Amino acid sequence: MGSLTFVALLLCLSTASVVVRAEDPYLFFEWNITYGTISPLGVPQQAILINGEFPGPNINSTGNNNIVVNVFNHLDEPFLLTWHGVQHRKNSWQDGTLGTMCPILPGTNYTYHFQVKDQIGSYFYYPTTSVHKAAGAFGGLRVNSRLLIPVPFADPADDYTVMIGDWYTKGHKSLKKLLDAGRSIGRPDGILINGKNGKVGQVDKPLFTMEAGKTYRYRVCNVGMRTSLNFRIQGHTMKLVEIEGSHTMQNVYDSLDIHVAQCASVLVTADKEPKDYYMVASSRFMKQPLSSVAVISYANGKGPAAPELPAPPPDSSEGIMWSINQYRSYRWNLTASAARPNPQGSYHYGKINITRTIKLVNTRTQVDGKLKFAINGVSHVDPTTPVKLSEYFGLPEKEFKYDLMSDEPPAENSKVVLAPNVLNATFRNFVEIIFENHEKTIQTWHLDGYSFFPVAIEPGRWSPEKRKNYNLLDIVSRHTIQVYPNSWAAIMTTLDNAGMWNLRSTMAERYYLGQQLYISVLSPNKSLRDEYNIPDIAPLCGIVKGLPKPMPYVA
Repeated sequence: MGSLTFVALLLCLSTASVVVRAEDPYLFFEWNITYGTISPLGVPQQAILINGEFPGPNINSTGNNNIVVNVFNHLDEPFLLTWHGVQHRKNSWQDGTLGTMCPILPGTNYTYHFQVKDQIGSYFYYPTTSVHKAAGAFGGLRVNSRLLIPVPFADPADDYTVMIGDWYTKGHKSLKKLLDAGRSIGRPDGILINGKNGKVGQVDKPLFTMEAGKTYRYRVCNVGMRTSLNFRIQGHTMKLVEIEGSHTMQNVYDSLDIHVAQCASVLVTADKEPKDYYMVASSRFMKQPLSSVAVISYANGKGPAAPELPAPPPDSSEGIMWSINQYRSYRWNLTASAARPNPQGSYHYGKINITRTIKLVNTRTQVDGKLKFAINGVSHVDPTTPVKLSEYFGLPEKEFKYDLMSDEPPAENSKVVLAPNVLNATFRNFVEIIFENHEKTIQTWHLDGYSFFPVAIEPGRWSPEKRKNYNLLDIVSRHTIQVYPNSWAAIMTTLDNAGMWNLRSTMAERYYLGQQLYISVLSPNKSLRDEYNIPDIAPLCGIVKGLPKPMPYVA
């Protein structure tokens, strides 16, 4: 990291806006965002690098750590990073979306300061501006358990981060031009594992090494643009231990479906013949499948990996049911502690009364001849001012209208509205959100600021009678959920984190073209107990640029 003077400056800046306990440690990072040339699929293309790295550096933190990242934007366009899965308790100011922050302008920097409060698990970060995710600037974010909190498995010999995802050979600017012209970015060109595309017999060196007899943790995240992937390791089974911050029942799998923006941790024991083995990531639900391999090598092993790869799970309609059944096999470990000493199962989500039901239907449509995606008839458009800033300065009516979208979807073929999509919600309400997918392609959704309980996934359409099928005991708490073609999913969560929070499709094309909304959760008390003040160093833009800041909240 930089100089002691810079560290002292950061501490001074942070104390003005964020209240933290003195005993919570700080981690400091300085990141330079630049362009560079890479050729992961054999075609030279412009990438976005962090400190010259693709993928970006991993953040290795511990629960309740304060993370301070000074981001210098050396690109020729505005830039933001989001910390996918970090809940930013009381602090949506650091969430890194265009609805909560002014982007970091070219030639300037911004210092993110957030706390991984009461969290553990496997996450990642990525850019939310433009189509920058297609160029890189993503990396792992690990939150380890505090030493005093028991973990329901022995310490692994090592802990590895695996970034899998689809990839396009078109540059991010070319992809943006396609979307701005109202066209789809189409099918990806390949699959990457930690930034590389490997073919059987052509991988020159191992990605990871294991010693015989030892057990290793692999944190696998799908950082791609649109494609669900299946992950497997030749000759080895995987014991699932964590999904997106929750300890799971430790079931054993030959392969795992990892949908876009999802993460899972598995334990793998090196108990086979000491030689090389292939790690495989392959596409799901595509007519022309794509795949990539990487090599795991046993220390002092002899012999290359066998050319015969483990077979993928079935595709088409049979593959959908295979994937649904695998999802249903995931269970919350009720006796394990997560970020706090109390067992995960001490939170009885199934006994809380629902105060609001929101049913969301995603649609693919054309507006003025251009491709758009909408939720309940509204295709989100980012205004010139982040909606959180307009709200905080008391000027929302100048930029957007609350509740333009109804809690129920409109009639089919209704006209789609292009506008900021901001939902007003009541602080601490327990809500049920239904995602209904009438399309022929899989969807994946994410909610910033929260984890939730995805109590059911089923084919067909949702109705209140479907609640009798909900898992109200031990479904895994997480922050993403997939919705299969012509199917629905139901989630439940308590809106106890004040702020402005993005609910979005994790498919980059859909997100960019409107399949997202913001949920405004305001505390009536306007107190630091519920929400932090805007950081002193936060840039202002749009209609609030140059305005004096509102009176700060007090304890």
